[in-house]
Amino acid sequence: MRKEDCFYLGKVVSKYSFKGEVLVKLDTDDPEAYENMESVFVSLGNNLVPFFIDRCRLHKSNLLRIDFEKVKTEAEADRIMGATLHLPLSMLPKLSGNQFYYHEVIGFSVIDAVHGNIGTVQSVNDSTAQALFEVQKENKQLLIPINDEIVTKVNRDAKTITVTTPEGLVSLYLE
Repeated sequence: MRKEDCFYLGKVVSKYSFKGEVLVKLDTDDPEAYENMESVFVSLGNNLVPFFIDRCRLHKSNLLRIDFEKVKTEAEADRIMGATLHLPLSMLPKLSGNQFYYHEVIGFSVIDAVHGNIGTVQSVNDSTAQALFEVQKENKQLLIPINDEIVTKVNRDAKTITVTTPEGLVSLYLE
């Protein structure tokens, strides 16, 4: 399995017991959806390795306590500390309306209410306090904040995102 075909689920953050159980910090709004998994892909080096699960359950808010089939000692748990967990993209729940996954909208055209087509989504920068669409228009890059006030419509069939940007934002980049 390639990382490009998977989504990031979370990261092993600590050991839970001397029997090899680990705690995984999930990166999801719906941790309950991942309570009864049978397997995950664990990133070891440059590879995604399938790990089968004996038992997993929620631990506190967004932590998942996992007992892997082949991790039964503290030393084996140490080997996967800090590793990231991934699942195939096909396991992502389908979203509708104006909800979207960042990877899903790459290549979509961005249509501004005032300026019309302002370019194509090249990537999403979510490393900042405010997630941003990185939009390419000819040789210029525009950064458009992602929030409910600005993103007014997502059309998956037409591959467009309609936005209403603050006054002056688009002209700042295009003039």
